[in-house]
Amino acid sequence: MANDQEKEAAARASLRFIKDGQVVGLGTGSTAAHFIRLLGEQVRNGLRIRGIPTSVRSKELALSLGIPLATLDECQEIAVTVDGADEVDPQLRLIKGGGGALLREKIVASATRQLVIVADATKRVPVLGKFPLPVEVIQFAQTLVAKRIASLGAEVRLRTENGKPYVTDENNHILDCHFGEIPDADGLARQLSDMPGVVEHGLFIGMASTVLFARGSEIVELHR
Repeated sequence: MANDQEKEAAARASLRFIKDGQVVGLGTGSTAAHFIRLLGEQVRNGLRIRGIPTSVRSKELALSLGIPLATLDECQEIAVTVDGADEVDPQLRLIKGGGGALLREKIVASATRQLVIVADATKRVPVLGKFPLPVEVIQFAQTLVAKRIASLGAEVRLRTENGKPYVTDENNHILDCHFGEIPDADGLARQLSDMPGVVEHGLFIGMASTVLFARGSEIVELHR
């Protein structure tokens, strides 16, 4: 319960970055869902924004709250995106994708002027890697890619849901890769990006502008 309250507190603190008339990226996951609900309250109170969701789940939540939506076809520049993270290191490098939306999340982040990450204090780590790194792969290459990532020192598991392979919004699979500590996140990101069959990976390097951590009633704000 306390953890969920911290997520909501971090999400609430991010509302000050949202201004009238902006295009806003809507992240995916439990903390981002708090933000979307709070944003819906602001819209009902007269805030005029358009949201670009990073997943079908976030789209459905936003629509249920009456948040007007746009697409990347209509808007290629996003003022602010608010999203969560599974881990954040001191350089504000992230592991994302625990919610399965890493591909759309990274695309939206890449089109965003200010990426604001909201998280509870447990997501703050000295070194990335305790959380398994999600890697989205095309189904055709899944076994080959898993073997190549394993050769880099990871324990690789296919993500499943209800006993079947988890399928992303783009009809791909996810490999959860347990590396342990990742001393060279930048180098690993390059290796994975160069691997044929990898659609996207959950290392977000140099993308977060601001991170808001909630610890109890305190908000810690970090900037890149």
